[in-house]
Amino acid sequence: MGFAYSIKNQHKQHFVTFTVHQWVDILIESLQFCQKEKGLKIYAWVIMSNHIHLIIQSDVINLSDIIRDFKKYTASQIIKSIENNTQESRKKWLLWLLKKENNICFWEEGYHGEEIFTKEFYDIKRDYIHLNPVRAGIVEKEEDYIFSSAGDYYGIRKGLLDIEFE
Repeated sequence: MGFAYSIKNQHKQHFVTFTVHQWVDILIESLQFCQKEKGLKIYAWVIMSNHIHLIIQSDVINLSDIIRDFKKYTASQIIKSIENNTQESRKKWLLWLLKKENNICFWEEGYHGEEIFTKEFYDIKRDYIHLNPVRAGIVEKEEDYIFSSAGDYYGIRKGLLDIEFE
């Protein structure tokens, strides 16, 4: 199946959005791994209840390969976490929801990705990312949301992920 968005220039900076079918919070570790082991550069990010936005780039590995590996690894780790959690009262339901005929259905197929060509477009996407929790009514000020890079940009705190500044 073809998608409206694809990574054409594999080593250019991109704004990307991944959406999940259902949500389980377990992404930071996978992104940190991609930074350390795959050369992923993260410029801005936010993790919401059912999607994440990133401005990312890699000079080392093709960006679409990193995205594929990130999504595959994260989904498999979430399934393992559910299967191995003896305290999870929703285990049977979660596994029914996320596994269909031995396929993991955690992420929606594909992703939204746009290459960043200008500083103005970068700024628009960075601001869009950081304002997501405000628009969702989670926080009043973007810098108060800890699952984003806004605190880094405002100089309030070091975020959960290392970021590159434009």
